[in-house]
Amino acid sequence: MAVTMGDPAGIGPEIVARLFSQPHLSVPAIVIGDAGVLRRVAAGLAIPVDVREISRPGEARFQPATLEVIAESHLPADLPVGKVDRRCGAAAYAYVKRGIELALAGEVAAIVTAPIHKEALSAAGIRYPGHTEILADLTGTRDYAMMLMNDELRVILVSIHVSLRHAIEAVDGEGESRTIRLAHRACRQLGIPAPRIAVAGLNPHAGEGGLFGSEDRDIIAPAVARARAEGMDVTGPLAPDTVFMRARRGEFDIVVAQYHDQGLIPVKYLGIDHGVNITVGLPFVRTSVDHGTAFDIAGQGIADPSSLRVALSHAAALVAGGMPED
Repeated sequence: MAVTMGDPAGIGPEIVARLFSQPHLSVPAIVIGDAGVLRRVAAGLAIPVDVREISRPGEARFQPATLEVIAESHLPADLPVGKVDRRCGAAAYAYVKRGIELALAGEVAAIVTAPIHKEALSAAGIRYPGHTEILADLTGTRDYAMMLMNDELRVILVSIHVSLRHAIEAVDGEGESRTIRLAHRACRQLGIPAPRIAVAGLNPHAGEGGLFGSEDRDIIAPAVARARAEGMDVTGPLAPDTVFMRARRGEFDIVVAQYHDQGLIPVKYLGIDHGVNITVGLPFVRTSVDHGTAFDIAGQGIADPSSLRVALSHAAALVAGGMPED
């Protein structure tokens, strides 16, 4: 596995160092990042981990409490912590780009990403709204989706990092069908042979037969019908204010949410410590933490690596489970 360090000014370096300081880390992994930043963070926060530079994944020894890093940046020691910096945005992008190259070359089995900062990316002139779009573009992937999951809920998104107005405009039959198929694929990859998929409505009460908007009736419902005709177990569109509760209780294996906050709020409400972000549709496995760069606590020694640990474990499980075809 390759773990990208994330924005150097955020909590990424700390949670990476803490994760690799554990003497019984069960998943063989290397880091793509900045060796100097990781050494300074480990020393400053008294994290007991050795940092060893390598040039290729094949050089890794996977020794206990050792962080083996492919250095893609050499940032200065006086780099501000907890602030937007174009140098950090450029570096964070370089880590992801190198990870993609290694995954496509078959040198790593998966990429696990620590958080990046969208303003820092923009300040560096990198015009992507987030990890998912970078991964899709640099791999030439057209059919992809963001999936968030924890122990209680799985959610996959029709639209991702766009404004609410544009998310509503983005609801179309092709996008609905694509996301339902990706939901089916993701669940099968997670070991669910016959996934039960719920599709959340866009409007209150899923449109109430057209009284509160026609998108659910005219666009989403036909896409659900097409998915059923393809042999998938799909229900919807369902009232979005209750569908997540129903899935959490075990009625469905995954919920197709229509836009970013509709899906992420219920997942994150249940707790980000054990949440993981999975990009479905890529030619390799990619997982990520379910939180941001947390500039407000960066450098204070209180960042929790739990979500990164879960993301790494899920990546290993997905790789072991293979990539089933629909």
